[in-house]
Amino acid sequence: MTFLSHLGQQDGLIIGAGCSLAQVKDILAERVSELPEEKTQTYRALLKQLKSLAGQQIRNMAWLNKIQEEQEGNWLSAVWSPEPQHSHMGSGHLGGSAGCRRAPLELTPQPPVPWPSLRRPRLLVTLSLQEDLKQSLGGHIISRHCYSDLNPILAVGNTTLNLISVEGARQMPLNERFLAGLASADLKPEEILESVYVPHSHAWEFVSAFRQAQCQQNALADVNAGMRVLLKEGTGTIEDLSISYGGAGAVMVSAQKSCQRLIGRPWDELMLEEACRLLLEEVSLPGWAPGGKVEFKRTLVVSFFFKFYLEVLQELKKLAKFMPDSHHYPEIPDGFLSALEDFPITGPQGVQRYQSVDSHQSLQDPVGRPIVHLSGLKHATGEAIFCDDIPTMDRELFMVLVTSTRAHAKIISIDSSEALELPGVVDVITAEDIPGTNGAEDDKLMAVDEVLCVGHIICAVVAETNVQAKSAIEKIKITYEDIEPVIFTINDAIKHNSFLCPEKKLEQGNIEEAFEKVDQIVEGEVHVGGQEHFYMETQRVLVIPKAEDKELDIYVSTQDPSHVQKTVSSTLSIPINRITCHVKRVGGGFGGKVGRPAVFGAIAAVGAIKTGRPIRLVLDREDDMLITGGRHPLFGKYKVGFMNNGRIKALDIECFINGGCMLDDSEQVTEFLILKLENAYKIRNLRFRGRACMTNLPSNTAFRGFGFPQGTLITESCITAVAAKCGLLPEKIREKNMYKTVDKTIYKQAFSPETLIRCWNECLDKSSFHSRRMQVEEFNKKNYWKKKGIAIVPMKFSVGFAATSYHQAAALVHIYTDGSVLVTHGGNELGQGIHTKMLQVASRELKIPMSSMHICETSTATVPNTIATAASIGSDVNGRAVQNACQILLKRLEPIIKKNPEGTWEDWIEAAFEQRISLSATGYFRGYKAFMDWEKGEGDPFPYYVYGAACSEIEIDCLTGAHKKIRTDIIMDAGCSLNPAIDIGQVEGSFIQGMGLYTTEELKYSPEGVLYSRGPDEYKIPTITDIPEEFNVSLLPSSQTPLTIYSSKGLGESGMFLGSSVFFAITDAVAAARRERDIAEDFTVKSPATPEWIRMACADRFTEMIPRDDLRTFKPWSIPIA
Repeated sequence: MTFLSHLGQQDGLIIGAGCSLAQVKDILAERVSELPEEKTQTYRALLKQLKSLAGQQIRNMAWLNKIQEEQEGNWLSAVWSPEPQHSHMGSGHLGGSAGCRRAPLELTPQPPVPWPSLRRPRLLVTLSLQEDLKQSLGGHIISRHCYSDLNPILAVGNTTLNLISVEGARQMPLNERFLAGLASADLKPEEILESVYVPHSHAWEFVSAFRQAQCQQNALADVNAGMRVLLKEGTGTIEDLSISYGGAGAVMVSAQKSCQRLIGRPWDELMLEEACRLLLEEVSLPGWAPGGKVEFKRTLVVSFFFKFYLEVLQELKKLAKFMPDSHHYPEIPDGFLSALEDFPITGPQGVQRYQSVDSHQSLQDPVGRPIVHLSGLKHATGEAIFCDDIPTMDRELFMVLVTSTRAHAKIISIDSSEALELPGVVDVITAEDIPGTNGAEDDKLMAVDEVLCVGHIICAVVAETNVQAKSAIEKIKITYEDIEPVIFTINDAIKHNSFLCPEKKLEQGNIEEAFEKVDQIVEGEVHVGGQEHFYMETQRVLVIPKAEDKELDIYVSTQDPSHVQKTVSSTLSIPINRITCHVKRVGGGFGGKVGRPAVFGAIAAVGAIKTGRPIRLVLDREDDMLITGGRHPLFGKYKVGFMNNGRIKALDIECFINGGCMLDDSEQVTEFLILKLENAYKIRNLRFRGRACMTNLPSNTAFRGFGFPQGTLITESCITAVAAKCGLLPEKIREKNMYKTVDKTIYKQAFSPETLIRCWNECLDKSSFHSRRMQVEEFNKKNYWKKKGIAIVPMKFSVGFAATSYHQAAALVHIYTDGSVLVTHGGNELGQGIHTKMLQVASRELKIPMSSMHICETSTATVPNTIATAASIGSDVNGRAVQNACQILLKRLEPIIKKNPEGTWEDWIEAAFEQRISLSATGYFRGYKAFMDWEKGEGDPFPYYVYGAACSEIEIDCLTGAHKKIRTDIIMDAGCSLNPAIDIGQVEGSFIQGMGLYTTEELKYSPEGVLYSRGPDEYKIPTITDIPEEFNVSLLPSSQTPLTIYSSKGLGESGMFLGSSVFFAITDAVAAARRERDIAEDFTVKSPATPEWIRMACADRFTEMIPRDDLRTFKPWSIPIA
């Protein structure tokens, strides 16, 4: 940098308020490297928080924006905040970029610049300007958020704010009064923040920072803290103490009273006990506090102080080595030392093991080779075209949906008169405008007379711009009359007998008799939370009406364009042949774009027909999460009977899933859940029952794994419960009860477990499981506050739909006269690489390079009556259809090739055209046979199984609930992989998504049924820092599966459940902690295993000292729906 960004003072550091957080990090690191350690305590604490505050991209945001503004010639001499009524940033204004820009700061009075008039940089558009400013040091301070990671440290570090205005300069302390926004300690309206002065620390002064969040990076802290203590030299007596907490109240909380009462006390165990008591009294959180997690936050208040106590004690012990006559300080037990170590933020590394290609295979044959995803580079560069990238049409209108704010109510009236008077508003679309059918009887497109959940679609506004449409929905007045009962939780649904469909049941053996003959019986409960699809591309559709014959072109992000086509047809009461659905590519689906896009497509189509103009409907992330539903939350009860050696003789499982307010796919999810519950285990006496509960929440729907990830968690939890009771390791119980020979499942489908056993043994070997198990046990003996856990889980995943008709597929292949080939098939590119695989198939069959081929899009006009790209069979069935089409074409070309065997592909095609041979063929695959008779409880519902195993090792911090993923090894059966690079990508992606389900992704609902977690601030999917430090994925050596295309297998979903290996490794570590504390191991299993759950499960002296709330005395902030 050629300009000044900070000033080093003899007693401190002045940093320009406009410096980005990335720059602040560099400045602090430079000072830490130059100054003695005793002077840099505060700087080190700030650096620690900056490592995890947001992510590198966001920390760079303010600086990148400044570069862009400079390039555009749009530098502002000062950046002004909005007035208080428009912002949470307080009554003062945020000052510009002192020390962070070339132009000197001009003090000419300027009016505040309204937010919309500030030009947005084109470089990065992920944050609003207000958010951009928060990523500068001054913006971060002025925003004064209760969750700020820096402000508590700056406050305890006696930071001073340097303010300037036309009237001059003044200094103001950054203390609890300023952070509370008190008028007497705030900026004046005409002042801006020029710079921040952070003093050096002194000898015998110690400063530390702490934070705990849902995940390491890109997550707001649940609680953070800054702590500073000044001790009398050589004595360990407290001379000054400052403690500040973020996240423990509406504003930052300073524990001044507690600190004052501790001054003069020696730094010892008695002081620690007194400090914890005082802090819990002063830093008081009511049970109903916004954000919830109240008992967890109370525990962190004292856990953080305990960590600070140990850190200071360790530093005192170091100082004592140089002062033989100094005070004697308490010893730190060796087992406590690991509590002082934070988990590092690391990037993953690992090994991918592909299958080897047959040495006799032609080098030109791409099948089985790791071909790069054809759109991969476009995805990375942003060149890939998605639905909303289609340029604006002539006379195009924007549609925004109006949804219910009540969970269960009658609609008394809808008044849209004010909305219709607004500029740009063209119309308001209601159910009365639908010319055909308004969805199904129990699943309306738009509500009529009654709403069943918050987020239920009532009507839609159509306007010239998106902004105008969004403004108009605020003016629509809907009058409701509440209806009882209102049901949100599975328990409430059971009490009210509120179910969406009949019970599904499978049974074998004599379970009652078996329970009478076992050595032990264990009963337990399992709760699995829901999961949001969180696809990168939200739901969106563009409907273009044609000028004649009621034709429509629909560009939609969907896994099932034919379903969209049929739904629009019935909604508009026009034939299907007038409607063409186009899908170029989908920005992620995971099951969430199977059924729901049809709803949005139909509503947009009604608007297009009524106005005669193109309609674009794009859901914001908040609306998408509110309206669409996700994975079904589950509550399961189990009763397992077993012998003392671990052999399970009887297992009874009853499952309830939260289906939401409409049936959707809940019946099928219940069926698949029950069919797949046994996983890899042969248990002679079984009873599985499942019900889908009807609640007043948005309908839950298809999601990757389709019930398997939730249900099988119950089965594996039974295994760990049996292991605990028998005093055996879980892996021994798994091995003892696993299928060993050719057998039949509970639904009487025969299969061979040979490949399952191969995966299990290979995983044990590749992961060095047994030696690492011993290392984990040794680590746990030596460490009290950190524990490691390791787990290995097997998997038998059934692929496909349980109906033959859903396995059919078609393709259309054209050969043009220049020899180029256009392939079209019924599958949809969701990012999973299906188009790449289809061209590999076509390349093998036609014996020409992939470079001569192209796939344009999936369209209902070229391949009709398609089946949803789902259930892991997209490449299977469409590959067979493409293969069939290519074989037909090659058969037609055979006479020409025989006549001119030395000719080129182009020669043959030209000759075929001259001889009037058709160069276009439809390929078709009738599908795998599959059926299930629920009356008899038997059938062959699945074409084949995918087997796998995963081993994961983790480490938890018992004081905070944080965990790090040390290593994961996955062995997956891919049959003979069509494309090992893409298949391993699918395994890795599904594993990480499953890991999110089981560890970080948590949906929070208000007592009124409103989804709180409607964006990345509140809902945490895994990021790069959440991937295991060592991540190894291997495909099992090739195995034959004659049923499928080239013996390949579909791997789209199976890896989801393997993410549970992380969950069970966490519970293994928690169990180790509880054993050491003499607490029962049989705790209730709850997923996700969030830091809150881990911390509270590791009960100790600090969890016992916190005040507990009587839930009957207040209304909680959130409710558990599983």
